[in-house]
Amino acid sequence: MPARLGPRSSGAAAAAALAALAALAFLLPSYPLVVLTEILILGTFALGFNVLFGYAGLLSFGQAAFFGTGAYAAGLVLLHGPRSLWLALLAAVAAAALLALPLGALAVRRDEIFFSILTLGLGMMIHSAAFGWREVTGGSDGLTGFTVPKLDLLVTAVPLVRPRNMYLLALAATALVTLVLRLVVRSPFGLLLQASRENRQRLAFAGGNVPRLRLAAFVLSAAVCGLAGALFALFNRIAAPDMLHWSFSARPVLMTILGGAGTFLGPIVGAAAFFGLEQLVTRWTQDWMIVLGALLVPIVILFPRGLVGTAAARLAARRARAAGEGGR
Repeated sequence: MPARLGPRSSGAAAAAALAALAALAFLLPSYPLVVLTEILILGTFALGFNVLFGYAGLLSFGQAAFFGTGAYAAGLVLLHGPRSLWLALLAAVAAAALLALPLGALAVRRDEIFFSILTLGLGMMIHSAAFGWREVTGGSDGLTGFTVPKLDLLVTAVPLVRPRNMYLLALAATALVTLVLRLVVRSPFGLLLQASRENRQRLAFAGGNVPRLRLAAFVLSAAVCGLAGALFALFNRIAAPDMLHWSFSARPVLMTILGGAGTFLGPIVGAAAFFGLEQLVTRWTQDWMIVLGALLVPIVILFPRGLVGTAAARLAARRARAAGEGGR
């Protein structure tokens, strides 16, 4: 029977994969790096959504509100405040988390379907408010005119206008988010959160504070989405109202389901698959959403746990069969 990877082996494999991805920055030309950067940012967005859906069992249709809030917060800091990348990213995370506190307090006490509808409605309100507050957000034109500052690393300053450097920043952010979420999920808080997903009534009877667990997960998810939004604004040099629109919230939902909810690799793989399908379909038709939906349906049917989840389940079943044959 093949031995399972222990913590050290899995850590070494993750470090090797990260090193290989970092090496691509020096091997690939600009355009592939631009594509990979967008995939990583959207993958980070999906990782934030996966905190709620994969581990808390809550389907939110309003995560674009936090993604867009992060984008606008970063843009406003760079436009009116000190030109500090670290301050812009911190402001994005803080703004998204602070917005999530009152919204989450309203939503997390509701049952699953009402939670989904409520997050959709709240997200639509945030989009409408940003769209109408033209003096601050730029209205339908979005927030433009901010310059992307250099990344201050104490010993040097790295210009992010170069695709290689922007890719490395997105890669570092995705790796850091994955590491932090992995630690959170494996902590006592994460185990309780997963218990609330499986049977919230039993956890409540045992003394668990389910609304507080859900609110903490909601705020954490929003903070990650806000960071992704800030990176997206830096990447595109604009914070646009489309980033706040409820339809943009469908992206992390589809990416997570496509890649595999409740896994760390799934949302990133799902982002790559979704982005690839989207780019392929838009080359052939203007009705790309219909065609993309028709392509996603059989994929979800064939891979009910997502690409990563289904592959992991089949590998586990193969190992179990091998163990059974070896024990005879």
